[in-house]
Amino acid sequence: MGAVAIRVGHSADPDDAFMIWALEADRVDKRGLDLQPVVSDIQSLNEWALEGRLEVTALSAGAYPSVADRYVLLPHGASFGEGYGPIVVARDEPDLREVEIVTPGPLTTASRVLKLALGDEVRTRDLPFDEVLDEVVAGRAEAGLLIHEGQLTYADSGLRKLLDLGAWWQAEHDLPLPLGLVAARRDLDRLDDVSAVLREAIDAGLANRDEAMRYAMGFGRGIDAATADEFVAMYVNDLTLDMGSRGRRAVELLLGAVPEFA
Repeated sequence: MGAVAIRVGHSADPDDAFMIWALEADRVDKRGLDLQPVVSDIQSLNEWALEGRLEVTALSAGAYPSVADRYVLLPHGASFGEGYGPIVVARDEPDLREVEIVTPGPLTTASRVLKLALGDEVRTRDLPFDEVLDEVVAGRAEAGLLIHEGQLTYADSGLRKLLDLGAWWQAEHDLPLPLGLVAARRDLDRLDDVSAVLREAIDAGLANRDEAMRYAMGFGRGIDAATADEFVAMYVNDLTLDMGSRGRRAVELLLGAVPEFA
């Protein structure tokens, strides 16, 4: 009888793809586990986590309180912004408390922190994350909240940055901003082995950066190699390997609770 399939959800972005490359390339000892990467956008992963669909999944830090009864957090695989993070952009310079801001989904960390920065009364409208920039460029929205590579490419579309939520968070708390986390379902067998393999996959990507980057580029939505490399370097770093006490403090502060780690 074969091993039970363990689905590992990751977002369709270069940083997550970089971390999963070693599984796809069979460059890490899987310890007999049948680990099957599943790729989707982050809002879908968040929604799937609400129903416990995947055994292991990336999800927005802001979504974790809603799934804490089903999932525990892993200490690795997380994305933190060290003084940078999701940004609000516009064609001009409106008062962000007076206009509608297009956001990438109610469960995303970006949307959670936006309300911390501007107040719960801020007006928002949700769109898939990869449609937010075009909505602002086309004039259908006065401002937009960008995640992923849009943080680096917005100026190419003639937009200006009005607020960097990672910089705001660091100024407020002197901590990195937790953006994406990795969680494992509480009923998962061999959780320690699963966690170890996923950590080793990140190590393998960093040790074979050129190969992992070639794979990650397939998730770059047309960005060039230099931009993809910069983006991966922003979100795959020492805190990704192990968030440590500093990262855990940041997660606790963002969530307003002490989460459970595997």
